[in-house]
Amino acid sequence: MTQPREPRLEIEYCTQCRWLLRAAWTAQELLTTFTTDLGEVALVPGVGGVFEVRLGDQTLWSRKAEGGFPELAHLKRLVRDRIAPGRSLGHSDGHKSGESAPGLAESDG
Repeated sequence: MTQPREPRLEIEYCTQCRWLLRAAWTAQELLTTFTTDLGEVALVPGVGGVFEVRLGDQTLWSRKAEGGFPELAHLKRLVRDRIAPGRSLGHSDGHKSGESAPGLAESDG
């Protein structure tokens, strides 16, 4: 078995709530933005309404703690600040975009 590549980002999502597509979309967006800065992005099945984004042992976003899903631009800034401080994210740096996953409802599970 190969060793995980660093930095390793995990997105744990609720299978009961059917949030796989949301998790996969989030992973795709982060991998597109941080093409060479992230070593690995893992999708981790969970239950009980979980949607958490972790970088190593640090939780960057928890749906239960924050009361919803992360705005993508905000999540990109959280990741950037830890793996590539000082890097510009272009339009994601300047304002709240109100970005949401296409076709995905903000269900509470």
